[in-house]
Amino acid sequence: MRCAIEVPGRVNLIGEHIDYLGFPVLPMAIRRHLTLRWSPRRDRMIRVVSEGHGAREFQWKDEIVPSPQGDFANYVKAAAQAVARRWGVGTGIDCEIASTVPEAAGLSSSSALVIAAALALLRARGEAWEFAELMEVLPEGERYVGTRGGGMDHAVCLAGREGCALKIGFSPVTAKPVPVPRDWAFFVAHSLRRAEKSGGQREEYNRRRALAEAGDPLALRHALGERERVENAVLALRGACFDRFGELLNVSHRSLRDDLKVSCEAADRLAEDCLAAGAVGARIMGAGFGGYVVGLCRARDVEETMARLERDHYAARAERALFPDYLLRVEPGDGALILNAE
Repeated sequence: MRCAIEVPGRVNLIGEHIDYLGFPVLPMAIRRHLTLRWSPRRDRMIRVVSEGHGAREFQWKDEIVPSPQGDFANYVKAAAQAVARRWGVGTGIDCEIASTVPEAAGLSSSSALVIAAALALLRARGEAWEFAELMEVLPEGERYVGTRGGGMDHAVCLAGREGCALKIGFSPVTAKPVPVPRDWAFFVAHSLRRAEKSGGQREEYNRRRALAEAGDPLALRHALGERERVENAVLALRGACFDRFGELLNVSHRSLRDDLKVSCEAADRLAEDCLAAGAVGARIMGAGFGGYVVGLCRARDVEETMARLERDHYAARAERALFPDYLLRVEPGDGALILNAE
């Protein structure tokens, strides 16, 4: 029997670098997915094939030796280790990965893989799973790859709701849908700089968390300000306050740039060009140091805004050819789905 699990990417509208402090965030799942097709094995081997990265295999046991830093297999190993620590080691799987979620860009392609692999391993052994139970193990399990992140990505990729952002809280984990006004449109534009959170920029990402936890004044100013911006953004969504939401995005970008220092020159220039093209707000998103900028405009204007951005920002940048999905409209979609057996 072959089965498929589909897990969406996500866009964090606002609430960056604060989930690991336990502060609420406001992301949305998007209509781009990682699909993992799998079949059970009789032994404890896990074999995974990626259309872009080749094949890997390893034995599932209590302690799994990591692959080299940055290797995609580490996310499958993280899932196996997380499942083993809660439910014990089980039988392995053969699986194939295909994805429309751009990698190393801030759309949570890595967490989507961890989630998909964990759900496949649980289903292969006949385990039922609950949202709260998964949220106890998956964020901690992903630290196997060395990134000290929070639980936002896992929560929204699991519990996303069509047409809605999610206000996600922690301790305990909650996920409350907040409808996005139908005349609003979000898009993402790539800085043309990869955001390798599992690679060379991992330590910089981890350092930002350490600064906040140690009470660094600028890191704390960002965290406390961003927490307030999340609350105000929820109110702006509910009240359809378009300009207010856009300004919150702009203030968030300035804080990420000036206080937390996780932006980069390419993303700063891109955010400015998004506004010049017609967006009411734009900010760097994800771990930072590259990847996507998220922008907001009216739905009636989104095609024109993206066309202006194409003409005025990207046309002269030949490196855009290395990033096929450098400019995308993103719409709120559902969370993880287990599809029918094939």
